[in-house]
Amino acid sequence: MAQDSVGLPSDFQFWMRKLSVWDQASTLETQQDTCLHLPQFQEFLRQLYEALKEMGLLSHILSTFRFDIKEVDLFTQVLGYAPTDYYPGLLKNMVLSLVSELRENHLNGFNTQRRMAPERVRSLSRVCVPLVTLPDFEPLVEALLTYHGHEPQEVLWPEFCDAVNEAFLLKKISLPTSAVLCLWLRHLPSLENTMLHLFEKLISSERNLLRRIECFMKDSSLPAAACHPAIFRVVDEMFRYALLETDGALEVLAAIQVFTRCFVEALEKEDRQLKFAFKTYFPYASPSLVMVLLQHPKDIPQGLWHQALKHISEMLKEVVEDQTHGSYGGPFESWFLFVHFGGWADMAAEQLMMSEAEAEAPEALLWLLAFSCGPGAGHQQRAQTMVEVKAVLSCLMKLLRSPTLSARDLQAAAGEGGEGAPRPPACQQLIRRLLLNFLLWAPGGHAIAQEVITLMAQTDAIMHEIIGFLDQTLYRWDHLCVEAPRSRKLARELLAELRGQA
Repeated sequence: MAQDSVGLPSDFQFWMRKLSVWDQASTLETQQDTCLHLPQFQEFLRQLYEALKEMGLLSHILSTFRFDIKEVDLFTQVLGYAPTDYYPGLLKNMVLSLVSELRENHLNGFNTQRRMAPERVRSLSRVCVPLVTLPDFEPLVEALLTYHGHEPQEVLWPEFCDAVNEAFLLKKISLPTSAVLCLWLRHLPSLENTMLHLFEKLISSERNLLRRIECFMKDSSLPAAACHPAIFRVVDEMFRYALLETDGALEVLAAIQVFTRCFVEALEKEDRQLKFAFKTYFPYASPSLVMVLLQHPKDIPQGLWHQALKHISEMLKEVVEDQTHGSYGGPFESWFLFVHFGGWADMAAEQLMMSEAEAEAPEALLWLLAFSCGPGAGHQQRAQTMVEVKAVLSCLMKLLRSPTLSARDLQAAAGEGGEGAPRPPACQQLIRRLLLNFLLWAPGGHAIAQEVITLMAQTDAIMHEIIGFLDQTLYRWDHLCVEAPRSRKLARELLAELRGQA
């Protein structure tokens, strides 16, 4: 028995006879024959379904463009073609013809600018709604997305854009970034749905795994598409709302930083000169501050990191605390900009633990860390945070020179704030970051690390915060090519152990 679509007619007769026999008798032999042939019958039904699906498809397309399927059948019979031979070729040629019509035509060496009429483009996009996931139609889908007429209103059917975007998100269709960019520029709901889809993946995936977040980002095509400022602004605004709605959740902060890193990489990979000024991406920020934050620390000698951090701190402080810079949107906009490049704050905390710098630099780094805690803190609260952190840092520096080191000593160094007053949550988080950096870099930190973390992680939230810190530190070191074998080994061991407990 033939098992391909060409033999379907003879197979059909075979199975009709079988079904007639099975229906009229219920003997043991009939039951055995049914069991024996059932897998073959299922395969026949599958082939029949595929053939019928393709023939429904073709009738749908032909009827839309005023062809009569009976006329096509008569034509193929005269030519001596079987429908199974002729229809796939007809479909391929029809798609190529439509793609050519959607684009500029070149006839006899002349650019005729023959383009499909807008109403026909709209009709075609409506017809293609149920067909967007079929591989044969990918060229047509791409041609529709990249079609540019001179109409004042969008000509593509909205449901077509929805269907294409959903298929793209579910990996049922493959499209070049240029076509995806056109889709999101033409149809804002598609871009919004893509962002929501990304948020859902981030929420449902394992927390505190920046490598996976980076894969999600790049796989979504959002960083590459965001090289167009209109896309970047929408994506950035949605991150802003997510940050506000979650009250500055660490996962959202990490996602913003990973997105920004991937976005900057995408900009650097473009072959052409940058078409848009950075002002169009960050309209509320100081252009000079943006350019400084955009520097990759890997391109700066490690010995000059202190100086770069001090310069960033001074520029931010001038914008935030000097009233003459109100045109840049105030403290929140400056903080939101700094969040995008949050690796600088992590470097500041690390530098405070690693080097004995000149007296002025620690003050600048302390201000930078205090500012990174959040946009709601005013000048007075930042000053108090700096006092608290400076006191803890002084104790840690003494412990660093101590011949013996214990977990209880480190806990005592963290303290509880002046006169027993509880510290604000953001300040407590900042001090935990300093303690963790101390463990990673202090000679005696390895021996007491597990005990210190057990004392610190009194809640699941703090446990996840510590896991996030370790993951982000290793991720940043990889990008900066930091050579710290002992510290890396400790961070990896702690991360593996804590993830096993979480």
